[in-house]
Amino acid sequence: MGTLAKSDILNLSISERIQLVDDIWDSIAQIPDAIQLSKEQKIELDNRLDAYHRDPNQGEPWDIVLGRIGKRRNA
Repeated sequence: MGTLAKSDILNLSISERIQLVDDIWDSIAQIPDAIQLSKEQKIELDNRLDAYHRDPNQGEPWDIVLGRIGKRRNA
């Protein structure tokens, strides 16, 4: 595998950099056991899962949340 210098990355367009980050994240996500969570993170995930099981209708669908984030960025 070749190496990327920071200057190489900065020469990429924004969309190319986003794609690079996406590709890197996908490669990490393929090995979920390699990501170690802290005790606090595990507790938080358990709390969120418990809250979901108590009320699966709580919260908002991803498309609504994503739209709200997009509006904030464009404001």
